[in-house]
Amino acid sequence: METSTLLGLYRDMWLIRAFEQGLEREFEKGNVPGMLHTGLGQEATQAALAWHLKATDTFFPDHRCHGINALAQQRHGGAGERVMAELFGKAPGVCSGKGGSLHSAAPAVGNFGDNAVEGSYMATVLGVALAAKMRGQPNVACAIIGDGTVGRGEFHESLNMAAIWDLPVLYACINNGYAISMPVGEGHASADIVDMVQGYGFSSQQVDGNDIVEAWTAVGSAVEHIRSGAGPYFLEFKTWRWQGIFAGEF
Repeated sequence: METSTLLGLYRDMWLIRAFEQGLEREFEKGNVPGMLHTGLGQEATQAALAWHLKATDTFFPDHRCHGINALAQQRHGGAGERVMAELFGKAPGVCSGKGGSLHSAAPAVGNFGDNAVEGSYMATVLGVALAAKMRGQPNVACAIIGDGTVGRGEFHESLNMAAIWDLPVLYACINNGYAISMPVGEGHASADIVDMVQGYGFSSQQVDGNDIVEAWTAVGSAVEHIRSGAGPYFLEFKTWRWQGIFAGEF
């Protein structure tokens, strides 16, 4: 890996950390409405994904993805501050301050939006991927999910259809060890989500989500695989959640 790439990834992780910490401080002062779920400790996964996804690609972020939302806005829309404005409920936000943390989107930069019901976009990502395939576009549709989403029916339906139709979907599963307060090994048949994916017959890989070089390399390989027309890819990032389920819990 070139030094310039390492420095760029470090910059992106630093920006995500500063963004989240600043957001948390303002939340504690009562300046950020609603609930807040930060991605503190999970910066490497977001930086790696943001690096390889283009403006022509699409991604569906989860509730801790303020970092990748801001990076996409900064790279492709020129104003990462609009994501912060959205979280503050201000008019300059990407959804005029009406979406907040859990319902904001910016399709012009590839961000097709989160939903308060985690994993509900597992079907939507199939439609975006199918459209790209039918148009002959080498685009990637990325669903960023947590380990808790694996327990939802939509998860398995989505992987099954992606496999049947050979769709250009990147599933990025952030396994931080807990779904709210449920340890992943107690909520699922395996603590390693990748074990549950192998039956669908497409490429999958488990990655150290705290190692930026490993995460960056894995995302790059997965994206290249998908763009070549080789079908969907599943990445499990093993990482940690540094806080409770939401900011202010403890």
